[in-house]
Amino acid sequence: MSKSSVSRRGFMGGAAAALGYMGLNPASDLSAKEFSLDAFRRSSQEFDFDSYARLSSNENAWAPSESVLDAVTASFKYANRYGDPGENVVAAIAERDGVEENMIMTTPGSGAFLRVVGTTFLGTNKKVIGVEPTYSSVYRHATGLKADVIALPLNADATQNIDAMIEATRKNYRDVGLVYLVNPNNPTGIVVNKSDVQKLLDGIPEDVPVLVDEAYHHFVQDPNYETAIPHILEGRPVIVARTFSKIYGMAAIRLGYGIASPEMIDKMRPHQTGNVSVLARWGGVAALKDTESEAKFLKDTLDLRNKTVAELEAMGHRILPSETNFFFVYTGRPVAEVQEAFRQKGVLVGRPFPPMLDYLRVSIGTAEEMDRFMAAWKEIFPATAADRL
Repeated sequence: MSKSSVSRRGFMGGAAAALGYMGLNPASDLSAKEFSLDAFRRSSQEFDFDSYARLSSNENAWAPSESVLDAVTASFKYANRYGDPGENVVAAIAERDGVEENMIMTTPGSGAFLRVVGTTFLGTNKKVIGVEPTYSSVYRHATGLKADVIALPLNADATQNIDAMIEATRKNYRDVGLVYLVNPNNPTGIVVNKSDVQKLLDGIPEDVPVLVDEAYHHFVQDPNYETAIPHILEGRPVIVARTFSKIYGMAAIRLGYGIASPEMIDKMRPHQTGNVSVLARWGGVAALKDTESEAKFLKDTLDLRNKTVAELEAMGHRILPSETNFFFVYTGRPVAEVQEAFRQKGVLVGRPFPPMLDYLRVSIGTAEEMDRFMAAWKEIFPATAADRL
């Protein structure tokens, strides 16, 4: 095996060696009061992690690219130090996204960045304006900050109601801390096109911050979609959140970031918590450089999504038009019941998203996982959806 080609087994061996570097025996007790390796092993046996087709969390089913694994393995040399001479992931992001380095904040996962935004702009009696269903992390954080959530219903076609968001923002202008837009939306997978994003920005007071979560940006093929980064460059108070968890397969490595004006980044900086690990920084740079693997992950994901959606539609089922690595399908049954039925067949699928509790979110997995999903679907739904609509 060449030095530049690291197998996943080799990677795990490197991880074990690195734990030794840090004075930890990977085969021994790493326990603290809050953590017991023995308990973890017992729970892993009860829940056989690798036996399930995992289509519930929108990860990249193929894991990080070999170049990312190489970089992460190399970074273990510095895992016992607070600093390292290695890769500048902020510079790599800035080059990739066409912004300056002082417009970027990196965090251990994009969820951490969303919390930073919420802590900065929300507080007691402040309001966040958005829709429902959507990725609700910001709403949960807002509630913890004693802020108010104004979650507006989607349009009849499951698109986000931009007119209602504008109206609610104007009506509550003095108390609005943040407008929240997930684009493409999660769980529907539907994009807000660039003209509607422009309409939103033009329709609300110009000093209201707008957070655009672009976790699934890399999957979008719709020519009417555009990232919100150009609005930042033109001086709008827009904040864009991105993640390495999806297209780059780094969900467990934890790397997210946000882009905003230098002034907004400075305002958020005091609320930043946690550091991005050396593993994430080195892996992130390698991921951004490896455009060939990114293109392959994208093609494989979209091909499998389109194939699965086409098969379900041919059976008469209704699926919302997705621009992501998941789709949202109408089941006509309570989603919690459907979720459990799939679990019993060894397939993990998405959680309930109120108020659309008869729709199921399905992440795109490997070809083998999608075959397992379709086999389970045909057993759980032996009749066509057309019979139930």
